[in-house]
Amino acid sequence: MPLPLLMLCLSAFAIGTTEFVIVGLIPTMAADLGVSLPSAGLLVSLYALGVAVGAPVLTALTGKWKRKNVLLAVMTLFVVGNAFAWHAPNYQTLVIARILTGLAHGVFFSIGSTIATGLVSKDKAASAIAIMFTGLTVALVTGVPLGTYIGQSFGWQATFLVVSVLGLIALLGSAVLVPSNLKQPPAAKLSAQLKVLTEPRLLLVYGITALGYGGTFTAFTYLAPILEEVAGFNAGAVGLIMLVYGVSVAVGNIWGGKMADKMGAVKALTVIFIGLAAVLVLFGFTAYHQVAAVITILVWGAFAFGNVPPLQVYVVNLAEKYTPDAVDVASGLNIAAFNVGIALGSWGGGLIVAQGELMDTPFVGALIVVVALLLTRLSGAMESRVMAKSC
Repeated sequence: MPLPLLMLCLSAFAIGTTEFVIVGLIPTMAADLGVSLPSAGLLVSLYALGVAVGAPVLTALTGKWKRKNVLLAVMTLFVVGNAFAWHAPNYQTLVIARILTGLAHGVFFSIGSTIATGLVSKDKAASAIAIMFTGLTVALVTGVPLGTYIGQSFGWQATFLVVSVLGLIALLGSAVLVPSNLKQPPAAKLSAQLKVLTEPRLLLVYGITALGYGGTFTAFTYLAPILEEVAGFNAGAVGLIMLVYGVSVAVGNIWGGKMADKMGAVKALTVIFIGLAAVLVLFGFTAYHQVAAVITILVWGAFAFGNVPPLQVYVVNLAEKYTPDAVDVASGLNIAAFNVGIALGSWGGGLIVAQGELMDTPFVGALIVVVALLLTRLSGAMESRVMAKSC
């Protein structure tokens, strides 16, 4: 593996850890900061909004910059944002830190694939991208549970310090190892993004992405308090359960991709959304029993992240038909849609917790996923009609 590619992988690991580790620390942070659970959960939403804005807008605005300069700029922002979170004296400062790191996240994954492919020969491009995204997967499997353990053992600030140090290592390594003469792709213009956003078929899929992915976060954002207050686990067990969830996420990503290859995106999404809605409903009952809760969470992770590959494939396939000159932009905007879903799902979960019961979140999440399922079937029917007319 080229050393510069290893630095990209480490960057992805640090970024993936800081995005999701907060889920396991919400009860701890809420108590320490003197805020409610919904307010602590809002830190997930605001980070995701930063990603949603950073991915399309900042990527377009930095389109003429050298790729290495953009990489170093966003990793500097990431390090500063997490250091800011480490020293945050109050909730308001932590909000600013989360938004800053979210902006860095959005730009990094927008340009990361381009940089990764520029580091290897053309026949190894797909493998290079896979290696970079391995950092994100490993973060879900190991970084999040370890970060949760560190935060519960040494204070949540320690988690942000560790992530900031990892980001600094990746930043310095990238500064030394990543070449400055990387191939410069055409700048993604805002006009191209607007063209994608006026295509109804793509807008429908963005809605499916936001609802199908975001429905999970209505409940997942509050998984730690559910495990502690409803299932009766102690705080130390939450990190281990997050490890179980992370392993199932990794399996789900592979499984979802293979299913999309085998049966097509619409059929794969139909199966996954039905399974996800059913698991969320089931969790509403099994959360009261520790063994059953852990088993349900294991299955939940596979369905929750199994929809990512087919959703990305579906967007690319439709973009090739309806906006062939803006396929990369369409794909990037779907990444933004994932994060809009996280933001809305987490925010909605916070409203439910504030005005209802903690255990209402899985049932509402399931309803949101059912809406995504219905939109998926509608999109598939529209595609079938188009194909029938062309025959």
